[in-house]
Amino acid sequence: MFSPEELTQDRFLDGRLSIAQPRHGYRAAMDPVLLGAACSAVAGQAVLELGCGAGVASLCLGWRVPGLRLTGLELQPAYAALARANAAANGIALEVVEGDLAQMPRALRGVEFDHVIANPPYFPPGGGTAARDDGRERAQREATPLALWVSQGLRRLRPGGWITLIQNADRLPDLLGALGAGAGSITVLPIAPRAGRAAGRVIVQARKGAKGPFRLLAPLVLHAAPEHAADAEDLTDIAQAVLRRGEELRVSAC
Repeated sequence: MFSPEELTQDRFLDGRLSIAQPRHGYRAAMDPVLLGAACSAVAGQAVLELGCGAGVASLCLGWRVPGLRLTGLELQPAYAALARANAAANGIALEVVEGDLAQMPRALRGVEFDHVIANPPYFPPGGGTAARDDGRERAQREATPLALWVSQGLRRLRPGGWITLIQNADRLPDLLGALGAGAGSITVLPIAPRAGRAAGRVIVQARKGAKGPFRLLAPLVLHAAPEHAADAEDLTDIAQAVLRRGEELRVSAC
């Protein structure tokens, strides 16, 4: 568990949410905010987040859409406890289950959800420099194969339910391969830092059992200036709407 001295209080959605995060561990930035914004859930539906960390994606979604049944699965007990505390502090109901998605906890077996969201680790096993903090390393480096994240997510969905994932752009072929024949109506939203720059992230959304066509959307451009020239924020209008005002990021056609 984290002590108060090990935590910072961070503002998300222009202060609409206050989230406690470890000072030196895994710290959420804009990716989980984008993930929560891309989920098209409506009041009364059930949403499962695989690997919820401190709860940022689920809580951003819960702030935007009151009346959801939110559940998070988190491997690391300290982060699971933090997600529960953050949910309580922000007045948003979030059930957090501790466990490994590779060995789905009993509490989630046989339970169906309308939406599954996930921000799986970006870095493949081996290579590169390991993070000095174990919690950060486990959150960012893949131990459970990406394909298993996808297959476990699809298993938790009701027929016709949606899975939404954010991932490094270079892992897009892996994501599409993992979705395979189990999902269709696949939409890919590239996320580029600036106009004319290559996408660094992708949001991929698919519908369980669907047969709709593949769609590749125009990139979401985050920053308005052609290059970083000052410390002042230069978000595009759509990025401000999503990251600051908590508005929906429309990905699916339905």
